[in-house]
Amino acid sequence: MTCIFLSLSLQNTSESHNCARSLLMADRVQIVVILSEFFNITWEKANCANCLVNTSEELSNNTVYFLSLFNQTLTCFENNLQGSIQLRNYSEVCKNCRDSYKTLSSLYNEMQKMNELENKAESGTHLCIDVEDAMNITRKLWSRTFNCSVPCSDTVPVIAVSLFILFLPVVFYLSSFLHSEQKKRKLILPKRIKSSTSFANLQENSN
Repeated sequence: MTCIFLSLSLQNTSESHNCARSLLMADRVQIVVILSEFFNITWEKANCANCLVNTSEELSNNTVYFLSLFNQTLTCFENNLQGSIQLRNYSEVCKNCRDSYKTLSSLYNEMQKMNELENKAESGTHLCIDVEDAMNITRKLWSRTFNCSVPCSDTVPVIAVSLFILFLPVVFYLSSFLHSEQKKRKLILPKRIKSSTSFANLQENSN
């Protein structure tokens, strides 16, 4: 782990200021300064401070818990790979390790949201590289190597809403057609009285 290694290195060098001063004064190549700058730049680019409690040198509870779940997930992968590598059938891994993977992924998403809320002013903030690398490794193993997938719990509502939207035009046109049929008036031809000429002929015949 990059950040954990750097944290231990910085912690050890900070304990002896006299030794560091003597090394800096005696070194013409300034290898210690170069290494110190390299560690500082790597520390900042890797966002290692996001793994620690504020400015202390202790790992945060979320980081410790995440790394623990990460190790449990990898252990689950290893325990369910017996006989699956040769057959390339990882159904047991997908079945038995789904809960561990979902828990790890959910924790990672929560940590991302918390990090974004805490660093609203800073753009492009990330979790520390140890957490991100661990999650990337797990996702690659889960999706690419084992070809597993986690069923989405919102599948049924999404399908229902999609079908409803698809049937809306049909319902609209059908209702408008029925409504227009009701409004149509059937023309009734009235029975008209015969013309006056035919009526006059009837009178003459009667006489």
